[in-house]
Amino acid sequence: MEGSLVKRKGTFTKLVVNIIFIIYSLMCLIPIWMVLSVSLTHEKSIITEGYHLFPKDFSLAGYWYAFSGSTSILNAYKITILVTVVGTILHLLITSMLSYAISRPEVRYRNQIAFLVFFTILFNGGLAPYYILITKYLHLKDTLFVLIVVLLLSPVHVMIMRNFFKALPDSITEAARIDGSGEFNTFFRIVLPLSTPVLATIGLFIAIAYWNDWFTSALFIENNKLYSLQYLLQSLLTNIQYLLSNDSASRSIEKAVGILPGESARMAACILSIGPIIVMYPVLQRYFVKGLTLGAVKA
Repeated sequence: MEGSLVKRKGTFTKLVVNIIFIIYSLMCLIPIWMVLSVSLTHEKSIITEGYHLFPKDFSLAGYWYAFSGSTSILNAYKITILVTVVGTILHLLITSMLSYAISRPEVRYRNQIAFLVFFTILFNGGLAPYYILITKYLHLKDTLFVLIVVLLLSPVHVMIMRNFFKALPDSITEAARIDGSGEFNTFFRIVLPLSTPVLATIGLFIAIAYWNDWFTSALFIENNKLYSLQYLLQSLLTNIQYLLSNDSASRSIEKAVGILPGESARMAACILSIGPIIVMYPVLQRYFVKGLTLGAVKA
């Protein structure tokens, strides 16, 4: 009797928790669904009837407007995908190698090197020296590589990954050395395969950072063929805002092509920018929490 009562209480608790999480999930999903619905709604319907969960007057005008710019949004997608993939791989490679080096007790001056890395979390040179370094000394302005190099290393990611490596048992690397394995072979064939959770977690962080980076393009890119997706969409939204605030320009557009898809184009830009990132979360979700937890272990 008492056991069945405890079992019922446990079942009831699980049911309540599941209901709470279902409601919370809906609260997170409904705004995204609303954005998608508005992006597929005719602008006139949005103005007269407001937002709805399902399009009352279906229209692809917002997407047509986004794809009809002078700079190809497909080209911006290619640039952003290339920068994100290459940048993420290089970031993980450089970060893991540096973190592993300063986590090993046999490396001389590891604490001094770690201090130089972590010092940049608190202090930096400022925007003007940063711009001068990239343009005058490294000569990377208006190049594809500048979109990659600015995010190649993060001191926070180095800190997380170093703590993860320090939590790995020393017996693993010692056994590899006894068997005659070199440092590079030990690192790439033993340490990295054991570090999948932290690599996936930091990989997701930096991939999102590369994907959402528009500031680098705004600073260093003038060639519209090298525009990143986020910067191109930001320019699109700025143009829409200007046209909507300029009565004469807005009226001339309405006479030529009909009503300007202001809200629907904004929402279409949001969907175009977040689509690929949403796909990444389910793939890396099982590593996410584990990577954060293990990376937070103190030395």
